[in-house]
Amino acid sequence: MASRPALVALTALAPVSWGTTYTVTSEFLPADRPLFTSLARALPAGLLLLAVTRTPPRGTWWAKSAVLGALNIGAFFPLLFLSAYRLPGGLAAVVGSVGPLFVVGLSAPLLGLRPTARTLLTAALAACGVSLVVLQGAGALDAVGVLAALAATASMAAGTVLTKRWGRPDGVGPLALTGWQLTAGGLLIAPVAFLVEGAPPALDGRAVGGYLYLALANTAVAYWLWFRGIGRLTATQVGLLSPLSPLTAAVVGWAALGQTLTPVQVAGMAVAFGATLAGQRAGRARGPHDGGSGHARRTSHRPAGPAPAPAPVAQGHGGA
Repeated sequence: MASRPALVALTALAPVSWGTTYTVTSEFLPADRPLFTSLARALPAGLLLLAVTRTPPRGTWWAKSAVLGALNIGAFFPLLFLSAYRLPGGLAAVVGSVGPLFVVGLSAPLLGLRPTARTLLTAALAACGVSLVVLQGAGALDAVGVLAALAATASMAAGTVLTKRWGRPDGVGPLALTGWQLTAGGLLIAPVAFLVEGAPPALDGRAVGGYLYLALANTAVAYWLWFRGIGRLTATQVGLLSPLSPLTAAVVGWAALGQTLTPVQVAGMAVAFGATLAGQRAGRARGPHDGGSGHARRTSHRPAGPAPAPAPVAQGHGGA
């Protein structure tokens, strides 16, 4: 069994991976195909995991997988893209950075976890740090874009908390649970993608490589690590890792795309990263529906207990 620091580090690889999505999308993939990109990420990865695990849902988990797949994938991806196209990338990332606060708020009624002052402070500091990194010239506010960004953030937060509350059935690992959700989310996105964007675009070698990276490393592996972490850490601890996504996007933009980082941005990174680390201690309190660390909660024969692909947008727009 992995130690708690190792488990946190492995779970953190998920938002770090998601932070590379902007660079891969802008440099390798066809432009203006966000829904197809969402579909190409989710459905092939889900079907691959289903083929590997050979474990279909059973009983109530058909419905639960549909709900979680919609929240974490099927609704989250399109809403994220809508906000990304209607808002400056930095503003969209700032709205998304309040996700840990949503997780804290939902954990009270759904998991029985009372938010502490320290947890609320670390979540707020993380959001402030992200805003210093990515908010460069907010531009005109768009009401639809802001609402879409808030809805995307709330959707992922609700998916995180419900994943923690429902756990998974006896004998089912996080890999199968990930496959169920990715498949359900991909099937939800598919008709919307074809109705809105039409036939898939022609793909060259670079695009194929980009989509393979997004589907395998950025989605199948990253979401497996994310849902595995939700099963063994508290929902608040996992939620407080999400600011690593826009921070990674900024670092990758600086390293790979030649974008600049100002002293204010570096200071914001330090604040957000420090708050993320502090949040791993602040979020350790458990409630009656929290399985704690060291084992995953399973829920087939007893009461349920115990979770950002960004479109081509401006630097710093993280997301799963």
